[in-house]
Amino acid sequence: MAAVSATRNDDERLVRISRLTRLLQRPELGALLGAIAIFVLFAIVDKSSGHLWLHEAGLAAWSQQAAFFGIMAVPVGLLMIGGEFDLSTGEMTGATAIVMALLVGREHLNAWLAIVVTLAFGALIGLLNGYVVTKTRLPSFIVTLATFFILRGASVGGVLLLNHNSTQVGLTGGHHSGFDSAKHVFGASFAQSSALPNGYQISILWFIAVTIAGGWVLSRTKFGNWIFAVGGDANAARNVGVPVRRTKIALFMSTAMAAGLVGVISFTQAGSAVSEQGAGYEFYYIIAAVVGGCLLTGGYGSAIGAALGACITGMAFEGVIYAGWDSSWNFTFLGAVLFLAVAVNTLIYQRATRARR
Repeated sequence: MAAVSATRNDDERLVRISRLTRLLQRPELGALLGAIAIFVLFAIVDKSSGHLWLHEAGLAAWSQQAAFFGIMAVPVGLLMIGGEFDLSTGEMTGATAIVMALLVGREHLNAWLAIVVTLAFGALIGLLNGYVVTKTRLPSFIVTLATFFILRGASVGGVLLLNHNSTQVGLTGGHHSGFDSAKHVFGASFAQSSALPNGYQISILWFIAVTIAGGWVLSRTKFGNWIFAVGGDANAARNVGVPVRRTKIALFMSTAMAAGLVGVISFTQAGSAVSEQGAGYEFYYIIAAVVGGCLLTGGYGSAIGAALGACITGMAFEGVIYAGWDSSWNFTFLGAVLFLAVAVNTLIYQRATRARR
C-alpha cells in the first residue's frame, strides 16, 4: 500500500496545481498584462485635444493598426509554435495586393474571381516555402528570406514592366465587376456615429475571426496538438505518428493565405496597390507573436497571445502619435517592449515548466 501511495504522489497527472500556477501556465498572460500597462501609459501621456485616446477615435485608430498586424501575427504565431519562421510574410502582403490590383485594375477581372486567384497565389507561395523547408531541411529563415527577395524583385520589376514604369497599380476605367460588393466585405467600415463618422474598419472583424479560428485550431483540434508536437520535438512527433511534413506545409500555407487576405483588404480599402508596401512588416508580425508569448524555440504559445501582441504593437504605433512624441521613437519603444516581453514570457514559461514536474 505504501508503494502504491508513493507512486500516486509521484504521478504528475495526480498532482494538484493551484489556480495561480494554472494562470501562470497561460502563454498569453504576459501579453495581457503588457497590453493593459501600455494602454494605461498612453492614457496618462495622451496630449491630444480632448484626450481622444480614451474615446472612440483612439480605439478606432489603434485597433485598425492592430487588425493589420494581427491578421498576420496569429498564423505567424502558429508557425512559430510549430518551430518555423517565415520572413516573406511582409513582402507577400504587398505582392498579393499587387496581384489583386493587376487582375482587377489592369485585366478587369471580376473582383471575386480575382480574390480567389489572389488567395490561391498566396497558398502556392506557402506550399513552395513549406515543401522546400521540409524537403531540403534547410532553415526556414534562409528559405523564406530567399522568397522575400524573389517577391520583392518581382513586385517592383514586374510591375514596372507591366504597368508602364509605374509601381502603383490602381483602378482604371469605369465599372469594375464585383468590386463594390467585395469592398463591402473586405474594405468597408461599420458602426459609424457622430463621434466617429468613418466608423471602424471591417478589417477589425477579420482580425477577430482569424484569432477565434487560430485559438480553436490550437486548443480544440488534433491539428493543434500536431503543431505543438512538431514545434517541441519534430523527431519525437514523427516517431509517434504525427505527419510532421504535412503539418509544417499547412502552417506555411496558412501564413501565406493570411497575407493574401491582408492584400485583398488593403486593395479594396484603397482601390490601389504599390509595389513597396508590406516590405519590412514581417518583423512586426514576429514581434507581435513573440510579445504574445510564442517562444522562438517553438512548442509554446497561443493564438490569443499573438493577437494581444498585435494590439500592443498597434497601441505602440498610435500611442506615440497621441502622446505627441516624435514618431522616430516608435522603434525604440517597440524594441523595449519586445525585450521586456521576452523576459516576462521566459519567466512565465520557466514557472509553468516547473509546475509540470
